[in-house]
Amino acid sequence: MAELKLSESRDLTRIERVGAHSHIRGLGLDSSLEPRAVSDGMVGQTAARKAAGVILQMIKDGKIAGRAVLLAGQPGTGKTAIAMGMAKSLGLETPFAMIAASEIFSLEMSKTEALTQAFRKAIGVRIKEETEVIEGEVVEVQIDRPAVAGAAAKTGKLTLKSTEMETVYDLGAKMIEALGKEKVSSGDVIAIDKASGKITKLGRSFSRSRDFDAMGPQVKFVQCPDGELQKRKEVVHCVTLHEIDVINSRTQGFLALFTGDTGEIRAEVREQIDTKVAEWREEGKAEIVPGVLFIDEVHMLDIECFSFLNRALENEMAPILVVATNRGITTIRGTNYKSPHGIPIDLLDRLLIISTQPYTEDEIRKILDIRCQEEDVDMSEGAKCLLTKIGVETSLRYAIHLITAAALACQKRKGKTVELDDINRVYNLFLDVKRSTQYLMEYQSQYMFNETGEADEDETNAMVS
Repeated sequence: MAELKLSESRDLTRIERVGAHSHIRGLGLDSSLEPRAVSDGMVGQTAARKAAGVILQMIKDGKIAGRAVLLAGQPGTGKTAIAMGMAKSLGLETPFAMIAASEIFSLEMSKTEALTQAFRKAIGVRIKEETEVIEGEVVEVQIDRPAVAGAAAKTGKLTLKSTEMETVYDLGAKMIEALGKEKVSSGDVIAIDKASGKITKLGRSFSRSRDFDAMGPQVKFVQCPDGELQKRKEVVHCVTLHEIDVINSRTQGFLALFTGDTGEIRAEVREQIDTKVAEWREEGKAEIVPGVLFIDEVHMLDIECFSFLNRALENEMAPILVVATNRGITTIRGTNYKSPHGIPIDLLDRLLIISTQPYTEDEIRKILDIRCQEEDVDMSEGAKCLLTKIGVETSLRYAIHLITAAALACQKRKGKTVELDDINRVYNLFLDVKRSTQYLMEYQSQYMFNETGEADEDETNAMVS
């Protein structure tokens, strides 16, 4: 008899792909906003993390809006990691929008429209509404099916009870279908929204916890609701201004939210929405939640975008703007003028500047330990020491890239732990920037379109040294 093979089932709720910052869980601060040495995937940069934590606390308290923060530092010093840590620490309630500066240069929409949409993605609206809910424990579900199919509609009765009362409700065809979909049985605690007829299963009653039913580990036991069955409940919805814009900008606008094809949204639509939201705020129906807009590689914006940011930050519904750059004194895009970080002086004056410092050898070692754990790579002590040395002499990013490559080399020789030989092998296979530049200098005459002059030679010498 052939063996019955069961297909292997995997839980796909978590995305298992390892990203550059997938090990970041937060800013790694304690309750008094003091940075821990290694925490939440963050290592070092204590001053920068503490400054980011102070900004974060002010955002949570709703104390500031329309402020801007600049994360400035050399490449590979953890600027994006700090921004990701801020996003994780904020939680789901506060909107966090993230764009790269070059994303706004598109043929489909103007630069200012792209920036406006990004700003409005970072502003949340918490809308409160009262709904009537029937909440109780199901005593009995009785459904009468007609003897002949299609002869008459199904009818039924639902008995619900709370700690104080018990009521029998007559069910129509729609409610019977909804109860069947949710697999509601006696002993379940359910909530029915009176307006929409939506049924939510809250759990199973504690009084049925000793029943001899087969139950999975995910079954939640709850108390039987007290008081009356029919209650008024306040429901809070959190949406961003951009989502409201898209839904109201066209017929079936909510579909555009899923396709991403939002297009340009007219100014009149936004004005009407702002007026409506202002009315809701006065009536106490809604409140504004200023979020965070993170623009990476901000030096890629041009002078028009910078002047737009200046104006947008003065708006009363502006989010907190966090920008990052790795440039020194460089030309402002769209002009011939030079400025620190490639940002005009008037905008720089509005920014709170947080600088990041290069990592020490000890910090590089700790980061490599975290990345080995994240990428599920078992590495020997000697290999880690060599990789740390490579990270100090070349760059941290290059050392991190070698982790998975060395793991594959180890796998090829059917080893379990990455050793020194595996690191040496991939180090010789993949060049870092310094070795690649040196190679170019040696063989530059054999490359096409070689126009290296004396000035360029000086630059390449500086890169190698």
